[in-house]
Amino acid sequence: MSYKTTIGLEIHVELDTKSKMFCPCKNDPFEKTPNINICPVCTAQPGSLPVANKEAIRKTIKAGLALNCKINKESKFDRKNYFYPDLPKGYQISQYDKPFCEKGFLQINGKSIGITRIHLEEDTGRLLHEEGDSLVDFNRAGVPLMEMVTEPEITSGKEARSFAQELQLIFRYLGISAADMEKGQMRVEVNISLSKTNKLGTKVEIKNLNSFRVVEKSIEFEIARQSEVLDDGEKVIQETRGWDERKQRTVSQREKEEAHDYRYFPEPDLPTLRFDDDFINSIKAEIPELPWAKRIRLKEEYGIDDSAIENFVYNKDLGEYFEKVMSELINWAKEEGLKTDIQKITSLALNYIVTDFWALFDRAQIEELEKKVNPENFAELMKMIYKGEISSKIAKNILSEMFETGADPSHIVKDKDLSQMGDETELENIIMDVISKNPKPAEDFKSGKENALQYLAGQVMAATRGRAKPDAVQRLLRDKLK
Repeated sequence: MSYKTTIGLEIHVELDTKSKMFCPCKNDPFEKTPNINICPVCTAQPGSLPVANKEAIRKTIKAGLALNCKINKESKFDRKNYFYPDLPKGYQISQYDKPFCEKGFLQINGKSIGITRIHLEEDTGRLLHEEGDSLVDFNRAGVPLMEMVTEPEITSGKEARSFAQELQLIFRYLGISAADMEKGQMRVEVNISLSKTNKLGTKVEIKNLNSFRVVEKSIEFEIARQSEVLDDGEKVIQETRGWDERKQRTVSQREKEEAHDYRYFPEPDLPTLRFDDDFINSIKAEIPELPWAKRIRLKEEYGIDDSAIENFVYNKDLGEYFEKVMSELINWAKEEGLKTDIQKITSLALNYIVTDFWALFDRAQIEELEKKVNPENFAELMKMIYKGEISSKIAKNILSEMFETGADPSHIVKDKDLSQMGDETELENIIMDVISKNPKPAEDFKSGKENALQYLAGQVMAATRGRAKPDAVQRLLRDKLK
């Protein structure tokens, strides 16, 4: 039987701030030495008092503005009460009824998915289980943790994955977090229910999902599992489940808590926060071009295909490099009266950037690449190819040389005598020499074996070290073999 699937996401993101959420301790959840970035506040010593981190608040509001949220001009922190060994106070400072951001949305593939709220809280410590003992590392305790809750408007694992991936991209563009799921900087929890009608079914939460792939697969599994339960006439149990990577399935962990189980009440040690328009507008002014806007602009300005656009959106530094190169090339094309050729020049640069230049990323970061192959020199290389001064094969070798030495392409061409041959007399002499040394392929071509010509052309290109123009080689070979 077919059921309506309803999915909502809860996404936690560790914010990139210098200090923790309510104390001056260093924000470094990956510190390897246990319990070194701690103080009386984040370890809940009697008499210690929290002070809210302004930087974390600004970054949370920035995320809300980027996601079309209403910013509450009056907000407060609350105590979320529960006991767990990695929570030293016995409660978590969070937000309940007055979060910083509410009622936003994010569009995914033309569909608008609502965002219920974005609030700020503190992260917990980390439990380490060794030889039957459980140890607690409080370096992560108190790290600023932003939580975003969506409306239950997602309907598939694929859609949930796309939503989470776009969010990660936005957070990185905003500079508020690296949001690396494998490192726990971004954590996705899924709430999913199935029903026969528009009424919501029993909600099941899936926790501890550490990759976008697992988000999608866990939802797909849970849809199948709950469908089978309902088909058998049984009831789905409201519970929290986890993902078992080895078995590729969700597994039951515990019954799901309700909000009242946490006994929320206002945090008495922190004052109510009030924001004016000037404060909110100052944050809004810091928001850069976001992924959705960049996609539209790249299409309008350069007319490149969607695959290249996604490459440049996801690899932001590479996209910026492409635009620097294009700025050089477009100005050159206009000066040379080549305005009608700009699309061809764009395609040429695009092809080399997403293939040969992209391959250099295996050996260097973009900052190192830009120092060795700066956009001006890359644009110069493209001009040389476009004007027919060097062959495509030679261009790839020059690019590699540029990366190794940092030299500009014109110097490399001059020093190594790599410019294309313009003297056909010299090329004819080389071709006659190749034919004389390869009599069998020459006779094979004369007898109708077209592939033999490609072999001879390859020998000519090797003899000229790639300097000959391929079309000239083909033409002259056919003339000499008539």
